[in-house]
Amino acid sequence: QVQLVESGGGLVQAGGSLRLSCAASGRTFSRTGMGWFRQAPGKEREFVATVSGSGGTTYYSDSVEGRFTISRDNAKNTVYLQMNSLKPDEKAGYYCTGRSGKYPSRRQDQYDYWGQGTQVTVSS
Repeated sequence: QVQLVESGGGLVQAGGSLRLSCAASGRTFSRTGMGWFRQAPGKEREFVATVSGSGGTTYYSDSVEGRFTISRDNAKNTVYLQMNSLKPDEKAGYYCTGRSGKYPSRRQDQYDYWGQGTQVTVSS
């Protein structure tokens, strides 16, 4: 079992930046592929970014490529999502997730563990 706790959400103006953090416990973190998903009101949850257990491989959705960066610190059992140039339509709950395998994945059905989410609001 893995416990995931997100932090770092909040209110930011359009064009601004936020860094989300996700602290993990309960499993060898370096063997856990991690990801971030988001869900806006009235919309389905969507993939944002994923990183392999070693941190060496990352994938992003087309909509955030070049603006968001996912990273991890295995010594601190923490994964991060640096979000730059935020847009108003990126207001959403952002969820940290982990999977039993060490490889990254864009598919939410391949993740086993989910955090409670942290809210991001982007004002125009």
